[in-house]
Amino acid sequence: MAITVAIIAVLHDSQADADVGAGCPKGMTEVRLTLPKEAGQVKLRIINGTRTEGLAVQVSEEFKNRGFAVQKPLQSANELHADIAVIYFGPETVGAAQWIQAFFLGEATSQFNRSRTGDVIDVTLGDRYRELASTTEVNQAMAQLGEPKLPPGTCRTLR
Repeated sequence: MAITVAIIAVLHDSQADADVGAGCPKGMTEVRLTLPKEAGQVKLRIINGTRTEGLAVQVSEEFKNRGFAVQKPLQSANELHADIAVIYFGPETVGAAQWIQAFFLGEATSQFNRSRTGDVIDVTLGDRYRELASTTEVNQAMAQLGEPKLPPGTCRTLR
């Protein structure tokens, strides 16, 4: 319990953004690295990238039961994925995407798109997906992943 509290305290440290300036240099994209304080602040859309019927619905329910804001799940008609999952996110959701990565024990593929707008993270499930990590496993994965990293060509200024 104490380890979990310490991990969360370090990851939510308000001093983590102490070096944030008043904008990015020209050509750089501003991103939000801060981790959400609660699951309800994270909007997810789960996409089934497998032939397993109903998988996106099942995983959407699991995330919803953990307090996340989940949109209507989708079935990918033209893309099948061999990965565990692919997490698609943009500048506003870099920190939140790392938290979602922990639910896949850091083994999902992360796809940052600097031109992506909005605050919804898309998660496409792949054939290697088995289950979401437990709360303890997520906390351990977050400790291993550390603080969210800046994607190439970005700077940290969004809050």
